[in-house]
Amino acid sequence: MSARIVKVGFVGAGYVATRHAETLSRLDGVGITAVADPRADRTERFSRLTGARPYRGHEEMFAREPLDAVYICVPPAAHGPPERAAIQHDLPFFVEKPLACDVATAESIAALVKDHALATGTGYHWRYLDTVERAAELLTETPPLLVLGFWLDRTPGADWWIRQDQSGGQLVEQATHLFDLARLLVGDFEVVHADASRLPGAADGEIHRAATASLRFSSGAIGTIAATCVLDRGYRMSIEFFCTGRTVTLSEQELVVEDATGRWTMTAHGDPFLREDADFIGAVREAHWSMRAPYGEALRTHRLACAAADAAYAGTACEAAVHD
Repeated sequence: MSARIVKVGFVGAGYVATRHAETLSRLDGVGITAVADPRADRTERFSRLTGARPYRGHEEMFAREPLDAVYICVPPAAHGPPERAAIQHDLPFFVEKPLACDVATAESIAALVKDHALATGTGYHWRYLDTVERAAELLTETPPLLVLGFWLDRTPGADWWIRQDQSGGQLVEQATHLFDLARLLVGDFEVVHADASRLPGAADGEIHRAATASLRFSSGAIGTIAATCVLDRGYRMSIEFFCTGRTVTLSEQELVVEDATGRWTMTAHGDPFLREDADFIGAVREAHWSMRAPYGEALRTHRLACAAADAAYAGTACEAAVHD
């Protein structure tokens, strides 16, 4: 496959799909040949940008197009059918986070992926930041005892986003990046305790607008992830690690370290979307390519995010343990 164009299809033609299409266009030997989305305005716009043939549904696209890989960029509740169809056609796929708005859907897909030995990638793009790589080195030197993560933001405009059964809530849809970094840099957890609050007068089925989740890691470290979407702008999306004599703070833009030598900052360089897309195309081309966040690895993060969301949604002092 390395000697010819890798033909890529897209399921979903919204913002994040366009973002991936733009980065794929910068890679040699990649062609975006088809796109499926029930909204004609989106497929028309995407087709003008990429030259992809438009389809109203992924079933027709998979049946007609000789694809080598597919990007699945759909709302959380729409996951499941596109992935199963891709697996049925033996297509490697890249799926945007979250994997679904529940655990059961993701678990069933992970089992199929394992059975078919397909190359997969997931949209945990923070793993591709050079600042995260440097933070991993520092936290290996001085492991943290306390982790504090913050996703303090506005409410996105999509109608489905504020519905619990459509998005899974903010912990699943956004703060999952923080759960993933905590797992990557500290290790797996043992227990989640969570609570949350809704806006006064919120409609039935509406998401919580503020939530916290307390974590205990297998290393002995503890942590808290806090999230809210009641602000008028993105206020803070970061994660802090408190170690013996050192603090390490990560955002998508920079790494800030304070220790006995003083305070220093490292600005993130490069495009993590480009890196993760190049990684996935590498996995499509080469059978033994190692991805940073294949589906099975992302599932471990998704379990954590969903356990926190379930505990918070219950509205009681719940604890949820997550095991393989």
